[in-house]
Amino acid sequence: RKHYYYPDMPKNYQISQYEEPLAVEGWLEVTVDGAPRRIGIERLHMEEDVGKLIHEGALETARASLVDFNRSGVPLMEIVSKPDVRSAEEATAYLRALRAILLYLGVCDGNMEEGSFRCDANISLRPRGSKEYGVKAEIKNMNSFKNVQHALEFEARRQAKALAAGERIVQETRLWEADKGYTLSMRSKEYAHDYRYFPEPDLVPLKVEQRWVDQLRTTLPELPVVRQQRFASQYGLPAYDAELLTQSRALADYYEAAVREYPKPKIVSNWVLSALLRELPGDDEAAIARCPIPPKNLARLLALIDDGTISGKIAKDVFEKMYRSGEDAETIVKREGLVQVADAGALAAVVEQVLAANAPAVEDWKKGKKQSLGFLVGQVMKATQGKANPAIVNQLLLEQLPKPS
Repeated sequence: RKHYYYPDMPKNYQISQYEEPLAVEGWLEVTVDGAPRRIGIERLHMEEDVGKLIHEGALETARASLVDFNRSGVPLMEIVSKPDVRSAEEATAYLRALRAILLYLGVCDGNMEEGSFRCDANISLRPRGSKEYGVKAEIKNMNSFKNVQHALEFEARRQAKALAAGERIVQETRLWEADKGYTLSMRSKEYAHDYRYFPEPDLVPLKVEQRWVDQLRTTLPELPVVRQQRFASQYGLPAYDAELLTQSRALADYYEAAVREYPKPKIVSNWVLSALLRELPGDDEAAIARCPIPPKNLARLLALIDDGTISGKIAKDVFEKMYRSGEDAETIVKREGLVQVADAGALAAVVEQVLAANAPAVEDWKKGKKQSLGFLVGQVMKATQGKANPAIVNQLLLEQLPKPS
């Protein structure tokens, strides 16, 4: 039992593993600014969750604080990192890597806003060259990677300013106020002996046999870093694309299913990372499972661009309609008459009209201003509501425009 007093835990003790955690001495390697950094993991242990405090207004001026006990007593897994993190950027990179692993293992949905994946960050400063750690402050209430980075950056500045002024840093727990951009003192931070640990008398010891651990190891999926490396080598993706696609197992699975249907990996990556992620509420398994555009339908949309049925611009509009309606691309294109105009005879008449209506652009072309060609292509596309084949339009314009002087 770990004893302490706070409104989120009325019984005043928390059941937690202390002397015998489930795992010890691990590490995660992250990349920050192109350089690898290994962050040590001290231990992984189980403990019970506590209630959630909800303040009526800002903490300083709240008239009352409510306690939501719905998650109380639910087991959670706490992973304690070693003091190896050197910057806010490293901290967020570590958290992203850890979240990705937990998502791949299926043990967490990774939702920071709802609190199923949470971070309390301890931060201290010390003089350059010193081996002795400074006094730490624990930061809570950071429900996004962005908040973690901003909170740590602020707290580092606060402590540096205090130390420069000759002030003493107090070991305490501080709350990150995201709206105001600063941390606020909540309570003094206990030391280990203050918790008065003693064995939980109502629970029998938990024995984890090595045979069971070995069996679990054989069932591990391909983990994020390995999959990221494979995406780069097998599909020829840039490191940036490979990293983003493999942050979530569900998103990586979606990508590979689409590539099997449409074997142009980089094009699929562009659409998944831009059009799809812009629409999805998240990248976890639940969000991907509810996606109204299955991988084969995305692949078919891209094939319609390749065979000239629709233009890339029209395809973006069709994608949005696919997401809203759940219909496939062919149905939407047929119903709304979006088939690309590739008839050179029909387009020649439109090109002629555009040239007649844009004499200044034609004069610019004659003077050697090549950018006017792009303007004229745009005018033809506008006149055909984006249905004209851009390559044919470009060819017809070059044929009808006078030679530059």
